[in-house]
Amino acid sequence: MTGVFSHGRLRLYLLKLLDDGPKHGYELIRLLEDRFLGLYAPSAGTIYPRLQRLEAEGLVSHTAAGGRKTYDITAAGRDELRRRAGELATLESDIAASVEDLSALAGEIQTEVRGSVRDLKRELREAARQTRRSRWEAPPFVPGPPPRPEPAPGLLTEFDERLAAFTGEVGRLVRARRFSDAQLTTAIRLLDGALDGLRRLLR
Repeated sequence: MTGVFSHGRLRLYLLKLLDDGPKHGYELIRLLEDRFLGLYAPSAGTIYPRLQRLEAEGLVSHTAAGGRKTYDITAAGRDELRRRAGELATLESDIAASVEDLSALAGEIQTEVRGSVRDLKRELREAARQTRRSRWEAPPFVPGPPPRPEPAPGLLTEFDERLAAFTGEVGRLVRARRFSDAQLTTAIRLLDGALDGLRRLLR
């Protein structure tokens, strides 16, 4: 969970969201995700236990319909919001600063991923050009082991198709902006590893 909600502050923010009207658990998750521009979303395992504790304390209540619980703030919950109005204002300010920091970090990571993808695409295109050129050029005489056999035309076509599919899928994932920091770091390492492997293969 993001540090802005440490020390029970998520509990206070849930009361604030319910003060705007009754909501079920997944609505609260979506509202929090929207508040953080999709860069953070709490899990159901984070939200529902807190709602249960708030209900046990008499600060929220719920009604059930169609197998889904809808939560609403109680009078006691509104009293707590009024008592903690200053803390809530500080929390809103901290959330705004956190969103700004997360957005900047996401932009830096996205730029780095795009750069890695561009480098990989450039290397793969050059490898494909070199492979095609070698089919029409007579190889120079080099003493030593015999040269590798020429790839079949069908394999070159398949290579081009796989390359296009790969770059398109990577671009789609990046544009979706659903990577966590750890996933983006792992993706960058995977791209670097794939590029190194191709370079070794083509030596």
